[in-house]
Amino acid sequence: MSTFSDFGLLSSLFKTLKEKRIVKPTEIQNNTIPLLMSGQSVVGVAETGSGKTLAYALPLLHMLKSLEDGGEPVTAEASPRAIVMVPTRELGEQVSKVFKTLTHDTRLRVRPALGGMAMEQARRNTAGAFEILLATPGRLVQLMDRDMINLTDVRMLVFDEADQMMDQGFLPDSNKIYYACPKDLQLALFSATVSPAVQELINDLFAKAEVFRSSGSGKVVQSLTTQNRIVIDGKRWPLLEKILAQPVEGGTILFTNTREQCDNLAKELADKGYEAVIYRGEMEKNDRRMNLKKFTEGKVKLLVATDLAGRGLDIPNVDRVINYHLPKQKENYLHRAGRTARAGRKGLVINLVTERDERVLAQVEGRKMPAVRDAAKYASQPYKKAKDAPVVKGKVPAKPVGKAAKISGKPVMKAKTAATAKPALKGKPKPSAPPARGSKPSAPPKRRR
Repeated sequence: MSTFSDFGLLSSLFKTLKEKRIVKPTEIQNNTIPLLMSGQSVVGVAETGSGKTLAYALPLLHMLKSLEDGGEPVTAEASPRAIVMVPTRELGEQVSKVFKTLTHDTRLRVRPALGGMAMEQARRNTAGAFEILLATPGRLVQLMDRDMINLTDVRMLVFDEADQMMDQGFLPDSNKIYYACPKDLQLALFSATVSPAVQELINDLFAKAEVFRSSGSGKVVQSLTTQNRIVIDGKRWPLLEKILAQPVEGGTILFTNTREQCDNLAKELADKGYEAVIYRGEMEKNDRRMNLKKFTEGKVKLLVATDLAGRGLDIPNVDRVINYHLPKQKENYLHRAGRTARAGRKGLVINLVTERDERVLAQVEGRKMPAVRDAAKYASQPYKKAKDAPVVKGKVPAKPVGKAAKISGKPVMKAKTAATAKPALKGKPKPSAPPARGSKPSAPPKRRR
């Protein structure tokens, strides 16, 4: 297939695509849309930014609208015909926007029930008749436990960003939702990487599914440029200042590994006069959403984040990603890099590299680790042998004895050997010291009779 017109989509959907100037399908779309439209279950593994949301949204809407046009509209309350499961509220809101642009002409109804949303609001959202439920697994299970939702008419169940979903421990909830749906359910799973938990889900539920892996899965996209900058003596900030002195048109995301690193970097940026916002865990969700909105709208050009921002977020106009602290796992690196160069656009990733980062970079680049590491390139001064150590003026270092030469700069005294030790005194033993004042004298030895 070379264009979306070749898929046989409903005219209302094709019209929307044409208005949005979405003409040519990506690799993942080209290979999974025909399978889903034919009713097959599908597993799609592709790099971030490859268009996975559209890959399942179009067949899903085509199927639901075709049922409605064929005289089978949804009339029962709280009884969706399709479920799209997402790992987080933020991703759910983004997926909702995609559906909103596609349902303008189809008039199909999408209702969210997401984590972080008040339970009463989730209940109201799902109370009436609607076609598509967009939910996080935990919130959906809560609705099921309270008999607020009926899944007996579900025709398609989609797992979006399955790797992140499973990382958060949603496998039991996902299984519970699956078994509450009809047996002839059509399934779709889309993920950027396949973790052991995702593989377990595929083995359990997708035994009969068609599995497609894009040529770029497990890799960064071809439109991405990568630069590695060596961190000397552990000093990252001088490198970052030089990088930020070269502005880009869009936004820049700076990734760290921990919340503490995130806060410290944001403070340092503020102290140096840079305006930046934070996106991490353990902060008020409203604050996080407001910060993301400022960055998305271009009001702030710098977003300092942890890996929470590395997955699922489709932020437009991110031209540069800076790994201020590189992650330890290849999967997290790929997710971070996927925040830029999305949907065929160009992007730049800059890595601040320390000695400990060599392993993850070797995995990303598909090369073996060298047998001997060149640690010297990470230091401003070359390493010197002990014999070349400088002598402090006015002090002469003592000669080393055995393995120990100096401790804290102080000379170690030469140990006595059998040859140098003084011989023991002959004759009467030296009297012992008198007892301390106040102590009881020891009893005299008893005489033999």
